[in-house]
Amino acid sequence: MTILVTGGAGFIGSNVAQGLLDRGHDVVVLDPFVPYYDLGIKQHNVDLCREMAPERFEYVDGSITEQSTVDDLFAEYEFDYVFHEAAQAGVRTSVEDPLTPHEINTTGFLHVLQAADEYGTERVINASSSSVYGRPDYLPYDEEHPNYPKSPYGVTKLAAEHYGKVWTDVYDLPVVNLRYFTVYGPRMRPNMAISNFVSRCLNGKPPVVYGDGEQTRDFTYVDDIVRANLSLLDTDAADGEDVNVGSTDNITINELAEHVIDVTGADVEVLHDDAKEADARHTHSEVSKARELIDYEPTTDIREGVEQFVDWYQANREWYEPLVMDS
Repeated sequence: MTILVTGGAGFIGSNVAQGLLDRGHDVVVLDPFVPYYDLGIKQHNVDLCREMAPERFEYVDGSITEQSTVDDLFAEYEFDYVFHEAAQAGVRTSVEDPLTPHEINTTGFLHVLQAADEYGTERVINASSSSVYGRPDYLPYDEEHPNYPKSPYGVTKLAAEHYGKVWTDVYDLPVVNLRYFTVYGPRMRPNMAISNFVSRCLNGKPPVVYGDGEQTRDFTYVDDIVRANLSLLDTDAADGEDVNVGSTDNITINELAEHVIDVTGADVEVLHDDAKEADARHTHSEVSKARELIDYEPTTDIREGVEQFVDWYQANREWYEPLVMDS
């Protein structure tokens, strides 16, 4: 099959692209290399994919916000599947700038849906987010939980989900919304909590926790996310559905920071700073639906995953290491 991965130079997108290449598919990555973080990391991601299968991999410099770019790409390749990973990530940054995530996460996704429908794509897998839930009425979140997004980012992801349902029901284009719960692992964005904690500890600086640190997160290892995506090549059972992809485990941010200190052996203590607006207090996923529909089973809990990430970080420190703030 010929498959498009939007945002395929990013953390999750490049891992999904590698998984598709490993299964023998032709993969086209569309990504504009927006400097949201170090572009050297994105270039490394693309290079890894190209090295895997140079004859089956193509990188296209372009944005889903440009309808003509998207249309031309679909007209040229006539994609069988689309794995839509492109997004302006970041709950906190969306509070400061709500227009950019709307343009990319909602309008950009509409461009992809329109082109996929016009050019006969079989299925679109949309990367959604636990941010659509917002505040919990109960935990763990199942897919029937009401949606109370607390940030513009969460709103854009929820809107994209609804558009996916419309294209499934009205336009007869199957769309699956995978709701990711805080993905981490090798090549993760350097501005995420785990990568930041590890970087600081390995450089002798204390991890900084915002708020009291008793907020909890369900962290999902990237390999589990990839397997959930690839499973949708083999089944149509999830068409038109919202599906949680999490770890079934959660951890307080204080515990996470202490675990990173222990694993890295850093001689530091956790620092606390003011809580950030729009951050969810708790996340925790119920994955029974994913287990039933796509045979999903998380394999890596957060403590094991942190240990694996620290090992990977140390082995790839020369090209990956983020800048560490002095505070």
